[in-house]
Amino acid sequence: MPLEIERRFLVRSEGWRTLAGAPQSLRQGYLATSEQGITVRMRIRAEQAAWLTLKAPAAGFASHEFEYPLPLDDAEALWELAPHRLTKIRYGLDLPGGDWVVDCFTGENAPLVLAEVELPSMQTSVVIPDWCGQEITGDKRWSNAALALQPMKLWPQTLKASFDLL
Repeated sequence: MPLEIERRFLVRSEGWRTLAGAPQSLRQGYLATSEQGITVRMRIRAEQAAWLTLKAPAAGFASHEFEYPLPLDDAEALWELAPHRLTKIRYGLDLPGGDWVVDCFTGENAPLVLAEVELPSMQTSVVIPDWCGQEITGDKRWSNAALALQPMKLWPQTLKASFDLL
């Protein structure tokens, strides 16, 4: 079974920008979610490619991930059917120790900025850049599916304040 092993962080400064590659706009529509953390999502990247992804929790901070290419016309139809959606701009970063990206959320989750590093194994050590703030790995409130269902715009001010998000 394919595994996605990643750690996630709030971003606290613009220090990552000097490492960033070209921006990619992403639209993600969540077609189904369960209380057990299983999601069915479609993703469109910059109107050029699309995927259907099924995710389910695994041990630790890993998840089972199955991803399949979608024809763009089908992806657009699924986007219209998706009851929960989010948009973001993704930047790949040139950093050692894993595949780093920074996601700058738009729409109802703006101005949220998150960093993720995908790792080859759970035991892989990683140097956390100083522009990363609080680690949010495993906190379900910060999953993309949760942000699509309950965008930050709808969060109580007290919750935003507890993460320095005002």
